[in-house]
Amino acid sequence: MKKLVLLAVCGMLLSLPSAFAQRIVVGVAPPPVVEEHPGRRPHPGWVWIPGYQRWNGRRYVWVRGRWMMPPRPRAVWIAGHWRQTRRGWVWVPGHWRG
Repeated sequence: MKKLVLLAVCGMLLSLPSAFAQRIVVGVAPPPVVEEHPGRRPHPGWVWIPGYQRWNGRRYVWVRGRWMMPPRPRAVWIAGHWRQTRRGWVWVPGHWRG
């Protein structure tokens, strides 16, 4: 159980946007989101965090979705998404709300 909690916390920290992260603008639109089938919830209360297209500097690569324990009761995951701007496509990171 301690390992599961540690994994969930590590995953949560990795999903947080960095205050010092550079804002990357991509000139190519992202491909469609891949349809995933998350399967059964591994533990009560866990939330499915959907996958997304990540820009690796040369092309988009799919990051698979995962199950995660919310950081607090009733927290809701707001999925990350690509937003089109006048300069190109910008990634808006996912985050917990509530």
